[in-house]
Amino acid sequence: MVTAEALRLPRLLVLLLLAWEGAWGAVRDEARETAAVRALAVRLLGPGPAAAFELSVERTLAAGPGADVFELSGGGGGARVRVRGSSGVAVAAGLHSYLRDFCGCHVAWSGAQLRLPRPLPPVPGQLTEASPYRYRYYQNVCTHSYSFVWWDWPRWEREIDWMALNGINLALAWSGQEAIWQRVYLALGLTQAEIDEHFTGPAFLAWGRMGNLHGWGGPLPRTWHLKQLSLQHQILDRMRALGMTPVLPAFAGHVPKAIGRVFPQVNITQLGSWGHFNCSYSCSFLLAPEDPLFPLIGGIFLRELIREFGTNHIYGADTFNEMQPPSSDPAYLAAATEAVFKAMVAVDSDAVWLLQGWLFQHQPEFWGPAQVGAVLGAVPQGRLLVLDLFAESQPVYTRTASFRGQPFIWCMLHNFGGNHGLFGALEAVNRGPTAARLFPNSTMVGTGITPEGIGQNEVVYALMAELGWRKDPVPDLLAWVSRFAERRYGVAQPDAEAAWRLLLRSVYNCSGEACRGHNHSPLVRRPSLQMNTAVWYNRSDVFEAWRLLLKASPKLTTSPTFRYDLLDVTRQALQELVSLYYEEVRAAYLHQELAGLLRAGGVLAYQLLPALDEVLASDHHFLLGSWLAQARAAAASETEARLYEQNSRYQLTLWGPEGNILDYANKQLAGLVAHYYAPRWQLFIESLADSLARAAPFQQHQFDKDVFLLEQAFVLSSRRYRSQPQGDTVDLARKVFLRFAPHRVARAS
Repeated sequence: MVTAEALRLPRLLVLLLLAWEGAWGAVRDEARETAAVRALAVRLLGPGPAAAFELSVERTLAAGPGADVFELSGGGGGARVRVRGSSGVAVAAGLHSYLRDFCGCHVAWSGAQLRLPRPLPPVPGQLTEASPYRYRYYQNVCTHSYSFVWWDWPRWEREIDWMALNGINLALAWSGQEAIWQRVYLALGLTQAEIDEHFTGPAFLAWGRMGNLHGWGGPLPRTWHLKQLSLQHQILDRMRALGMTPVLPAFAGHVPKAIGRVFPQVNITQLGSWGHFNCSYSCSFLLAPEDPLFPLIGGIFLRELIREFGTNHIYGADTFNEMQPPSSDPAYLAAATEAVFKAMVAVDSDAVWLLQGWLFQHQPEFWGPAQVGAVLGAVPQGRLLVLDLFAESQPVYTRTASFRGQPFIWCMLHNFGGNHGLFGALEAVNRGPTAARLFPNSTMVGTGITPEGIGQNEVVYALMAELGWRKDPVPDLLAWVSRFAERRYGVAQPDAEAAWRLLLRSVYNCSGEACRGHNHSPLVRRPSLQMNTAVWYNRSDVFEAWRLLLKASPKLTTSPTFRYDLLDVTRQALQELVSLYYEEVRAAYLHQELAGLLRAGGVLAYQLLPALDEVLASDHHFLLGSWLAQARAAAASETEARLYEQNSRYQLTLWGPEGNILDYANKQLAGLVAHYYAPRWQLFIESLADSLARAAPFQQHQFDKDVFLLEQAFVLSSRRYRSQPQGDTVDLARKVFLRFAPHRVARAS
């Protein structure tokens, strides 16, 4: 930094030098972001095709502070396509826009369709797109556990590319924070054993970070800290190189129990239990806002974090996530909130607090107007950025007068637990951001994509990403989803497009506050006689979409994304059939018809589920073996590998030692269906049949005890599963359709 004292120059010259220094810094940033987005294009398209694009970052294009803009021009007749943007993210979004809208290409988690026309289509004149929003946000704290937990750098690199192409410019970067906390706790006087008792295992870190859990699934090995520190540096370097703003963690007030040993006079409150865990693993210890340790711990942590990683001045912290505060007194809530923010600004005077607004939605009976107002009013206006986390279904901004004037981001949560299952509320998603922006005295500053788990329902995320660059809703979703199918498969295919229109009007047309992206299908739930099979759509639409995709398969069989979708719709159709056969099982039991029970139960447990497992095994996205192999690959020893694998198995099934949040993170994976879901159903059918044969009532309580032994045996098993697909998806889907579909209409009506 140039200073007058150092150079002893006239003030005017110093000011000129400072201005030059700032301008040169901006030029360096432009060059760095330009290089980063050019490298992205090479990774996406390959060196040859990428050379057909001229990509450049030019800050002067911005419509205002932080307002991203991109411009498209050129192409046609062998000319290069020019993509200019106000940031690296804007250029990447512009490149994606051209590939999507002019070339009919598609990029998604499951794969990409990147057949470029030759020559590249011309852009008529110059096309300019400006996002109406300052922020396009991505991630949920839980995503780091349900989806990202075992990722290495190559997988993170692909995700950051996806983020940039979809215009994401604000995202969590929370890897490696436990290594920083370990330094802090050791400096405060905790022993390594006490720290090991505090940290959760890798698959449960999200809830350790929000204060819900401690110790469960741990301890964290030293090698975990080392790898995560290295990974976080790579993540941050790439995010910043592309012009993204990473959100770092801050101190929310939760402390290890051992703090009380080191500081006997400390003022801490033990909160209530969470998620059906007892206090062995929950009942967080919360530091009183007035305790002098609060700013001390918060300051030490943030200084050490910034020393290690640098900062972009936005920090995330959640003090009362799904946990009731010890007092509803607005004065206490204001003090607790103010303490978190003061600890931030004591270290970083430019700090902005990113708060997940889930607490207001999750416990509305506690968070009345006075309580909400106390939290929102405790931070200076504009220094609290609130995520309206579930706005597509249960928006909070409408009942809090736009969060009392604090800026907020309208978010689509969509998915819980990383569940598989076709689901969406596309009409609500399409209308939501515009409605929030036009809300009286709106303080909306962005859109957000905040699923608990990714890798599912890609059409929903494609739409939401587009809305971050639109002032108005998509005018015709039917036409939009038809174009989506054409781009996804690389060719217009009428049957495939008709299938997608059926899915749009059925599984993707949920409406009302009851819509939650959490799969409660009997297939993935512990069986009982009280299971709910109701759905908001006509199941016959799903079966017809299945038939249409199979009809389209001869022309699309070489498309990886088509094969993925065919499997996913086949999976959904079999899920629907499980519900229908379960209804027959229940009716037969209630009418004491043993033959009917054995017939329907036999189809469900011994035909449908094995068929589903076989189809799932044909795609690496749906393999339990792949899931567990990722966990084991993150380990540095066999002991660690066993710990990480067991973390994964618990998360998918029991979640806690006693089935505390049973099947919350359910997934439909080959191996999991065959060796977890199917044995439960087989035991259920056998128990019901035994009950009828003995003329004795079915005892759910006893069944729960018996089936828990099966569930626990799966978690503790060391059985290995294939991590490579086997079988042909199209052939298997056709065989399953011919075997089960003749009965679909009667049962779906």
